[in-house]
Amino acid sequence: MTYLQIINELNSRKFKPIYFLFGEEEYFIDQISDYIENNALNAAEKEFNQSILYGIEIDPLSLEAEARRYPMMAEYNVVIVKEAQNLKQFEKLLNYVNNPSPSTILVLNYKHKKPNGRQAITKALKKNAVFFESKRLYENQVYEWLSTEVKRNGFTIEPKATAMLVESIGIDLSKLSNELSKLFISLEKGTTIQANSIEENIGISKDYNVFELNKALATKDVLKANTIAQHFGRNPKEYALPKILPMIYRYFSQLLIYHQYKGQPPKVLATKMGVNPYFLKDFEKAAYNYNIKKIAQNISHLRRADAHSKGIGASNLAVTEIYKELIFGILH
Repeated sequence: MTYLQIINELNSRKFKPIYFLFGEEEYFIDQISDYIENNALNAAEKEFNQSILYGIEIDPLSLEAEARRYPMMAEYNVVIVKEAQNLKQFEKLLNYVNNPSPSTILVLNYKHKKPNGRQAITKALKKNAVFFESKRLYENQVYEWLSTEVKRNGFTIEPKATAMLVESIGIDLSKLSNELSKLFISLEKGTTIQANSIEENIGISKDYNVFELNKALATKDVLKANTIAQHFGRNPKEYALPKILPMIYRYFSQLLIYHQYKGQPPKVLATKMGVNPYFLKDFEKAAYNYNIKKIAQNISHLRRADAHSKGIGASNLAVTEIYKELIFGILH
């Protein structure tokens, strides 16, 4: 089952006896687990029928005993095991997984690990539980997830605003979700989230961000690129080089892919680049200004700037100077 399929079932109160949630991406695991924790029982029922346990603190036999308890004046007995990957002798849950209590909702949060597919316990979970792998999203998938999440909450969002969020916050879904929550609280339903909304409610400048810097570099807007870079240099904590350089590097890597596949249909090209098709027209302009040879040179400039930021090859070089040299090298 997919994440949305699970959430839709939970919204319909179609609970299953066991949820085995595993994988690298914490966000989807937490969302499913938290939903069950907050909604399966009402406040009065939770007092006697909901247990929050931790894998490192419990053993399989005690957990099975907890899961076999009958609910008291409630439809379900809810047992949530956080950090279940730390549960020792996990395979001893096999008997319970093969014969779970129909009146219990057992949630196993098995983060940052993948179960051994050859073990009997894993095969039993695949057969008898909601067996959900929470995979980390690629960057292009994060854009899609963000747009879907915005739409699901009754809003729409401009591509530029989406890019600002991802460029500034990164692809950590939990952090992005927290920032989106601020917007959902502050704005009326049905609103289109714009760059101004991001600046006013989250504090990300609509003028001084990596998205605008890359756009200025793409069009060879010397004044704008240097103005943004100077602002970055004067605010090194907010615009730290280790955070900014990979984003510029990614942009030119995407531009390189554009050159390689520019004859492909827009949707195919955008997928290969990992970008929203809306931005292809910007890459078309950038490709005119930067051929493959120049892109390779720019990547070398970025690597040099990275080395300088670490004190290699230019000790005690100010951040403002590193930015200045980098922008000059890219534009000329």
